[in-house]
Amino acid sequence: MGTMTRSLLGLKTLPSFAPLNCGPASRNAVSSPVLIVAGCRSNSQVDRILRFRCPRPGILIRTRPTVQRDTVARSAIAASGPADAAATSLTGSEFQMVPRIRGICFYSVTAVAAIFLFAVMVVVHPFVVLFDRYRRRAHHLIAKIWATMTIVPFYKFEFEGMENLPPQGTPAVYVSNHQSFLDIYTLLTLGRSFKFISKRSIFLFPIIGWAMFLMGVIPLRRMDSRSRLDCFKRCMEFVKKGASVFFFPEGTRSKDGMLGAFKKGAFSVAAKAGVPVVPITLIGTGKIMPPGKEGILNSGSVKVVIHKTLDGKDADKLCNEARDAIARTLLLHGYGVH
Repeated sequence: MGTMTRSLLGLKTLPSFAPLNCGPASRNAVSSPVLIVAGCRSNSQVDRILRFRCPRPGILIRTRPTVQRDTVARSAIAASGPADAAATSLTGSEFQMVPRIRGICFYSVTAVAAIFLFAVMVVVHPFVVLFDRYRRRAHHLIAKIWATMTIVPFYKFEFEGMENLPPQGTPAVYVSNHQSFLDIYTLLTLGRSFKFISKRSIFLFPIIGWAMFLMGVIPLRRMDSRSRLDCFKRCMEFVKKGASVFFFPEGTRSKDGMLGAFKKGAFSVAAKAGVPVVPITLIGTGKIMPPGKEGILNSGSVKVVIHKTLDGKDADKLCNEARDAIARTLLLHGYGVH
């Protein structure tokens, strides 16, 4: 018995067992298994289990239920999984909620400011039409106050190269990259009375669209050749009358923040009217309010770089020089160029 047990368990020594009082088993007796703990090795604590048949054990040995370690590990991972996922989901939800709240506050501030300032604009409009029909500097001063009141509580902005701006009252063609809906707000803070070109549908918006009409913003129907021709003629008229115009030569906002190809319309106006081109680079507006996500407002800062003015009679050359100046600045700040 001892030799067989040692060969089964692979033990060098086996502790002695207390004798079990088992009588001869009858034929009808039902045998039951008994678990006996058989000691441990000296090198490591390894439990061995010896099973044998005994009809009616005299000693009842209680066994402790064992749980496999891998089962415990899997249970712990399964229990922690949903909690971690919920925490991650909550964090993502909170992360998205803050920009949305900022966006709601942004539009609330701009709406309230627009209501009061639009009333002022309506009062002074007759005098503006009589004495400053083309430049409308009083309206642009009101627009600057409105834009400044709107963006100051939400993001910082700085200007570089202000000395490159032409003197007040000098007509020019301003061009810039277009990253976000916030570009207009930021550019209005420059304090220059230039005419924007905007989609005709925006003029239907209450207060904002009406204010754009009073400021003399030039309407445009996209994909309409006649509307583009009328827009070009109005720009030429404004420049010849001493006003400035502002173009986004890309035609629309960049979806990925990269600088797109320039259209030559703005540079044709400058070349034919004989006025300088003022390239401007906007940095950061696309990250604060990405295109297509105008309902949110992230935190951040905006930088406006005014480059040296460009002169010439060749529209293609003016277009290439303006795009190169804007592209170099964007590349220095980590933005790509198509």
